[in-house]
Amino acid sequence: MVTSLKGRHCLTLTEFSREELLFILETSFSLKQRYLAGERIIPLLPGRHLAMIFEKPSTRTRVSFETAMRELGGDAIYLSASELQLARGESIEDTARTLSRYVDGIMARVYEHWKLEKLAQYSRVPVINGLSDLHHPCQALADVLTIIEKKGRDIESLKIVFVGDGGDNVLHSLMLAIGILGGKITISSPPGYDPHPSVLKLFNEHASGSFEIERDPYKAVENADVVYTDVWVSMGQERERERRIRDLEPYRVTVNLMNRAKKDAIFMHCLPAKRGEEVVDEVIDGKWSVVWDQAENRKHAQKALLALIIP
Repeated sequence: MVTSLKGRHCLTLTEFSREELLFILETSFSLKQRYLAGERIIPLLPGRHLAMIFEKPSTRTRVSFETAMRELGGDAIYLSASELQLARGESIEDTARTLSRYVDGIMARVYEHWKLEKLAQYSRVPVINGLSDLHHPCQALADVLTIIEKKGRDIESLKIVFVGDGGDNVLHSLMLAIGILGGKITISSPPGYDPHPSVLKLFNEHASGSFEIERDPYKAVENADVVYTDVWVSMGQERERERRIRDLEPYRVTVNLMNRAKKDAIFMHCLPAKRGEEVVDEVIDGKWSVVWDQAENRKHAQKALLALIIP
């Protein structure tokens, strides 16, 4: 039985047990239903403040966190990295010490994951990973919420397939979430694009589920319940663009690929999408796509996380 998650950080999702992840998801469902029933303000965090540090630009992360905090009765403060003293050489340690005297939680969207670890080490308040080069745990919470909504709660029985770059931060967090919940994920990527060794270590230490790597995308998605992809060139990888597109072109999600999955399969993408590269219009706009529900669920999943971990 889960008693309290107050004060927890959320950097990778491995901070939570299976029971705790399920508790966060159940809270997400409850808060979403209350929102859809007309409760636009549920004052679970009255007077609380969330500092949001952005090294990378954002649409979904910023808007979903801001609206989530306000709908919980709190407030969110947007802080671009260029506006902070970090841009003038103040250390992450001192930034964490200072901000955590002012606010009740810190969300940071950064290039390097070690910066989040440093923030958490020196912060008095919970630190949430809004995205790093290695992990995107809040996206994974929304993803699992969406999968359960569309395919039911028996994660262990589903065939979930990620097609594309296996070293992707979204895939890293998704595989950890599915693994902690006891499910299995198939990763279809070319050689040289496998999950990061540090993520494999976390998976082996915390997951009761499993994963497999299948190089052939058409074989990988055979009878799949869920097909997921992400962009091939993330922020910070622009210099690798030509090589990455060449290597990943066989892994584009097309109508022919989706036709190998189950008839009622769903297509997922964390967005933003580079249409015509990792996925074609006919798929992202087609009968399989749940990407807009998935994007909406960012707010509901994060609302639950915020309500549960901020003291």
